[in-house]
Amino acid sequence: MEFSHIKKGKVAMVDVSNKEEVLRIAIAEGFIRLKRETIEAILNEKVVKGDVLATANIAGVLAVKKTPEIIPMCHPIPITSISLDFSVEKEGIRVRCMVKAIAKTGVEMEAITGVSVALLTIWDMVKSLEKDESGNYPSTCIENVKVLEKVKEKI
Repeated sequence: MEFSHIKKGKVAMVDVSNKEEVLRIAIAEGFIRLKRETIEAILNEKVVKGDVLATANIAGVLAVKKTPEIIPMCHPIPITSISLDFSVEKEGIRVRCMVKAIAKTGVEMEAITGVSVALLTIWDMVKSLEKDESGNYPSTCIENVKVLEKVKEKI
């Protein structure tokens, strides 16, 4: 298969050398749609793999810290704060991730990576509950992953 529509050329990180360090904050959010029975199992700590939300929290924090290792053009920056919040709703779980740093470039990729990995971890931990008879996931869905807010403040 040939990808003639893909532009070939120079690959480079954006040069942020001349930018000043400022407080950077980003908040990202996403949602995983789950069966009601799965949500009940999470809340009642009946998931075989363990505490779903605690594990997703740890995975999200780790993902934020590892973002420059998995997103090729993302600058490694000194993260000063990471927080994840989980909201159990009627049809699934909403995850929010806030990341802060004093840096020359923003932290939105870190926040969105934290949300994405937390959501993927939830899916991994409950997939046995979400499968149908043929082994598929007809109702499980990760959706609306987005950056809600991005802040840049002089310090």
